[in-house]
Amino acid sequence: MSTTLGAFIAGGIAACGAVTVTHGFETVKIRLQLQGELQSKKDAPRMYRGVFHGVGVIYKNEGPKGLLRGLSCAYIYQMTLNGCRLGFYEPIRTHLTSMIYKDSTVQSLGINIVSGASSGILGAAAGSPFFLVKTRLQSFSPFLPVGTQHQYRNAWDGLRQIYKGEGIKGLYRGVGPAMIRTGFGSSVQLPTYFFAKRRLVRHLGMEEGVPLHLASSAASGFVVCCVMHPPDTVMSRMYNQTGNLYSSAWDCLVRTVKTEGILAVYKGYFAHLARILPHTILTLSLAEQTNKLMRKFEDRYVLTDAKSIV
Repeated sequence: MSTTLGAFIAGGIAACGAVTVTHGFETVKIRLQLQGELQSKKDAPRMYRGVFHGVGVIYKNEGPKGLLRGLSCAYIYQMTLNGCRLGFYEPIRTHLTSMIYKDSTVQSLGINIVSGASSGILGAAAGSPFFLVKTRLQSFSPFLPVGTQHQYRNAWDGLRQIYKGEGIKGLYRGVGPAMIRTGFGSSVQLPTYFFAKRRLVRHLGMEEGVPLHLASSAASGFVVCCVMHPPDTVMSRMYNQTGNLYSSAWDCLVRTVKTEGILAVYKGYFAHLARILPHTILTLSLAEQTNKLMRKFEDRYVLTDAKSIV
């Protein structure tokens, strides 16, 4: 069985592979979420009119570099977030289950949801400064700016500027909404994945392998996007603000709905779906494979070395 460290590394590597493919859609999603911020629908300009229009406009004006802004921060964040989410999920689930049931292998939906949310919240808190800088880098455009514009030369310059101007508190601006957003997503991602996996095996007779992993991941990704997008919109705006445009996540949510309408919290939904579906599929499918490799590595080297010491 893979150790927590092995699962952490496997989860992080899998997520980095996924984010390389989906980062461009994340850039479009953030700009759609910030477009028309605190403006009525009739007054708000629509420079980005949807997923593929956004990709086309950014590529035309800024090239591939524009779509991939903040990718280095995304790698660090994904290693942290998904390393925690995939690495701590099973230990937390097993511990909670063993506290309530005699058999730690029992599958409880409530425990699975709590375990998923807990592991996600840990990851979001640890990686928040990197997601903050990533969001600001992705929102910046010298051609079609939306929201507050932050001019950072690169990720490290962004971290330096924020720390210099606002200290540690500035680096953790928006961590509350980030934890809520990731808690929402994580509470359903892994439980939905394993639920779909068990049902596909039981009712459709699918066997362990890539097709089963892909189908389970697709089901999980759709549910995650539906649940996570409203707090994701709030988080993007909280991260990107300068000063104290919003006093809290609740203030951001209320003012956004009041000014732009209830559907404003779903701005960029299809760009998010275009990102989260392949991202979830790739992350969870790659995690299955990287976990196998980590188990082989540990069985061959770690456990062998431990036995030789004994």
